Amino acid sequence: MKRDIFQAIADPTRRAILVLVASNALTPNAIAEQFKITRQAVSKHIKILNECELLDEKKAGREIYYQLKIDKMKEIDQWLEQFKKIWEQRFSQLDQVLLNLKSKENGK
Repeated sequence: MKRDIFQAIADPTRRAILVLVASNALTPNAIAEQFKITRQAVSKHIKILNECELLDEKKAGREIYYQLKIDKMKEIDQWLEQFKKIWEQRFSQLDQVLLNLKSKENGK
């Protein structure tokens, strides 16, 4: 089953893992140490992140290191951009309403 990136970021633990590996490559054990869940649970989260192509996996000897694939995050950014434009437009409209109300108050 092919998962999509939004399934990956839907879970707070997976989002936390992405933050952890955003700047430093970490082993599964190093990642698991940051959570109060089992190593197996962390492994399942890592598996989902891998399936969504959000992690870059590098082997060094017997260790596997995971790091964020930042390019894949652009997919989320592009999707959110459409909403950002709507929010900005609505905030601009709200600003205009507030300015109109203020000028009416000052005109009294």
